[in-house]
Amino acid sequence: MSKKSRSRPAAAPTSAAPGAPAARQPCPCGSGRRYKSCHGRAGGAPAAYVARTFRGLPGETDWVAMREVVPAASAPVGLAAGVADGRVVTVCSLLPGALPALVRADGEIWLGLQVHHNHGNVSRDLAYALELALAAEPGTQVSVVDPPPSGPSLQDVVAADGAFPVTVHDDFGYWIAGVDDPDGTLAAAVQAANDAVAPTVRLTSVESAYWTRMGEREYVRWVLPHDEDQVLDAFARLHAAADDRVRLSADEGRLIGMFRAHGLLAPVWEVPGGTGAEPLDGPFAALGERLAAALASSGPLSPTERSARSGLANRQLTLR
Repeated sequence: MSKKSRSRPAAAPTSAAPGAPAARQPCPCGSGRRYKSCHGRAGGAPAAYVARTFRGLPGETDWVAMREVVPAASAPVGLAAGVADGRVVTVCSLLPGALPALVRADGEIWLGLQVHHNHGNVSRDLAYALELALAAEPGTQVSVVDPPPSGPSLQDVVAADGAFPVTVHDDFGYWIAGVDDPDGTLAAAVQAANDAVAPTVRLTSVESAYWTRMGEREYVRWVLPHDEDQVLDAFARLHAAADDRVRLSADEGRLIGMFRAHGLLAPVWEVPGGTGAEPLDGPFAALGERLAAALASSGPLSPTERSARSGLANRQLTLR
């Protein structure tokens, strides 16, 4: 695995413009960065911040899940017509060393979603890594250190009418499947990565819901494609009616909060320990039906529902 290096940006100026936020306060542009690292930094702002990174891509919600919460997963992706016709591209949640991309010996490109860098427009970052991989020789590891130049985003290079079938892997053994490893170096690196993997399963009854076990506790994280206000209103209605729970045969899973990532919300449930993923498909199918009905409701929220909405909004965690 290759070593990484990043040059540090120049220090932010000591004097701020009148009325500017304090250096450590959130930047008012909404990027989620501190002001000193965004519009208050020397040399000006980074690339334009894009809140909904994967909007318009097939499987948008699974792109978000693979970027933020799924440790080991992959999905083939089709390229738009005229973009490197015939090249095979596989999107991976994580690559060795958190590489942005690599070109395997057979010429297949692996694009990594979980990387160390973020230059403001993640979609452009990923498209740039793909550009570099398309121009690289087989066996090349691609690194992205500096902000990419202006150019296309993922939405410009990925086929809009394709599929995004996600395969969740038990571990990172797929990294070295079919690869020669005479001295066991690669296997050792994979084992080190496997030690940090939380078991994860994608539910089949609803889109982009993932069960995971962390220690003795189990959770389901469900990335939803709707606008934030729609999701909050719908879950306020469900919560007020005690309909936001995962109804199992002997117990219930409870909604414990939501995280916001790439312009979408993902509610999180804790389910009883020992449940596993398989028994959750039926309850989540039923929950999906209740959610659809709540999303279709257009009337004003009741006082109880408004209180529930406020509580849900206060428990949100922003990942991106």
